[in-house]
Amino acid sequence: MQIWIDADACPKVIKEILFRAATRTKTLVMLVANQPLQIPKSPFIKKTQVSAGFDVADNHIVKNLHHGDLVVTADIPLADEVVTKGGIALNPRGELYTKENIKEQLAIRNLHAELRNTGTISGGPAALGKKEIQAFANRLDKFLNSAQ
Repeated sequence: MQIWIDADACPKVIKEILFRAATRTKTLVMLVANQPLQIPKSPFIKKTQVSAGFDVADNHIVKNLHHGDLVVTADIPLADEVVTKGGIALNPRGELYTKENIKEQLAIRNLHAELRNTGTISGGPAALGKKEIQAFANRLDKFLNSAQ
């Protein structure tokens, strides 16, 4: 089992939680981004820089993902592909995407995108707060404990 991070948009605080968890549990964490990344020196933390372009990092993750791997992403279309392939997707806010909820989440995301395009609504999600960070850490710990 490995943890993949859709690293271009992953908040620093979430990456730090994942780095500590990787060392503590000896779980491989792979960051994928199309920009240079700084990571701590650890045999359990690796990075891959992919070329720039639409969904290049997402496609790399899906291509290399194994059944049961965890992917940390706020990208709902990526989460849908992960779940479809047998992986587990976790949002940086602590929301777990499952076979039971991913299609609904994708429909909501698409509706919001359409409403933003028409000017009916604007903006995106609120800033990541302490409650969401704690929810992420708790969900990650639960996942790692069940995987061992």
